[in-house]
Amino acid sequence: MELFLIFIGAVLVNNFVLTRFLGICPFLGQSQNMKLAFGMGMSVIFVMTLTSITTNLIHTYILVPLELKYLVTVSFILVIASLVQLVDIVLQKLMPMLHQSMGIYLVLITTNCAILGLALLNVVKEYNFAKSLVFGFSAGVGFTLALIIIAGIRERLELADIPKPLRGFPITLIIAGLLSIAFMGFTGLVKM
Repeated sequence: MELFLIFIGAVLVNNFVLTRFLGICPFLGQSQNMKLAFGMGMSVIFVMTLTSITTNLIHTYILVPLELKYLVTVSFILVIASLVQLVDIVLQKLMPMLHQSMGIYLVLITTNCAILGLALLNVVKEYNFAKSLVFGFSAGVGFTLALIIIAGIRERLELADIPKPLRGFPITLIIAGLLSIAFMGFTGLVKM
């Protein structure tokens, strides 16, 4: 039951993009269409899940026993950078069109504060391996959900008659704000 609550909490209640406001750059940059949003979402799920697992193991079995807790941030950033490089190489080989369409935003996953925030939250909340795995996966699912929702809305808005001053980025920010307010409605659903 606790793992289920972690899942619901990370996807809806404490969504990294819409309630914690982490990872805004790829959220806004890769939400022009559903295909881009889905590709970025899958990449983020992969990186968040592996980051959560790897950083938990490094923290539990290396940093704490050797009393090197002061290296948490540096070691976590190295793990994230390595995993993003892995995703970059795999996408370039297996899905070159998706890799090309994602452009710089794929590499920006490395500097995505949502992923570092995830790793640091695992430490702060003292999650064990199973909880870290579920938290990493569900945080990625929440990120992907937010991306796909805003991408669907933005695709529909391409056909709408929007006042000229609101076209493009301004209407995207308004939509992101409204989505954030909607997700704030889940507050209290799960005590985290």
